[in-house]
Amino acid sequence: MATVRIPTPLRKLTQGKEEVAAAGATISEVITDLEKNYPGIKARICDDSGEVRRFVNIFVRDEDIRFLSNLDTPVGDSDEVSIVPAIAGG
Repeated sequence: MATVRIPTPLRKLTQGKEEVAAAGATISEVITDLEKNYPGIKARICDDSGEVRRFVNIFVRDEDIRFLSNLDTPVGDSDEVSIVPAIAGG
């Protein structure tokens, strides 16, 4: 299972946990597993079409999935996945 780092705004869905384990061979499968264990989290990460929201960044092994294979990015058992909300400044 991969370790998924949960950002502070989403921790209310993970009972306050900063890190959770999730199964899946791809980011899409990891998100599906997160939703199974923490209902409501997928809607915060993905839009209605199932794509990662524009203001959410997901990293696997410190690489942005948008520059890899997006939701089809492979995830290994020892990988760390980080969900990072984009920060807007002004």
